[in-house]
Amino acid sequence: QVQLVESGGGLVQAGGSLKLSCTASGLPFGDLTMAWFRQAPGKEREVVSCISRSGANPYYPDSVTGRFTISRDNAKSTVYLQMNSLAPEDTAMYYCAAVKNLGPWCYRSQYEYDSWGQGTQVTVSS
Repeated sequence: QVQLVESGGGLVQAGGSLKLSCTASGLPFGDLTMAWFRQAPGKEREVVSCISRSGANPYYPDSVTGRFTISRDNAKSTVYLQMNSLAPEDTAMYYCAAVKNLGPWCYRSQYEYDSWGQGTQVTVSS
């Protein structure tokens, strides 16, 4: 099992930026596929981005493409989510997720991930 600790959430005005961090422990970070999900009140959890163990070919849904960037630093066992041009509809609890996967892909479905962080709140005011 992997332990995940997120940080970096907060309150920001529309158009602003935030950078989320998630540090993992418990398994070799280089063996992990990582992802960010979010869940707004009354809505289902949705994927925001995922990244393979190598960092190649990250995935973004249309809702965040061009605004959010996922990256990872394997030496620091940390995955990041840079969020720019934030909008009120980005308001949600953001969760980091991980699963051991030695393949060169990442998963878009929350059901593929077996380790989750506690979440960090992102609130965007209009």
